[in-house]
Amino acid sequence: MTDTQKFKTVATFTERVLADMCVAQLGENGIPAGVFGADSSYPSLSFARNIEVKVNENDYEAAMSILAASDKAE
Repeated sequence: MTDTQKFKTVATFTERVLADMCVAQLGENGIPAGVFGADSSYPSLSFARNIEVKVNENDYEAAMSILAASDKAE
């Protein structure tokens, strides 16, 4: 990763397990993603703020397409 790379949020959740499932789905489609905002000494804080799934800026459009197609399939 270079200093010029930026991350963009593709989804937000209140539960870590849902964020992890999203990351796995993106990873299965060749898009690296990460969970941000889930690590806290106070687990109850996750309800006060969203857990974000982020991808590299260059992967944003593809990630959004994958997640949109997944939503339509459900």
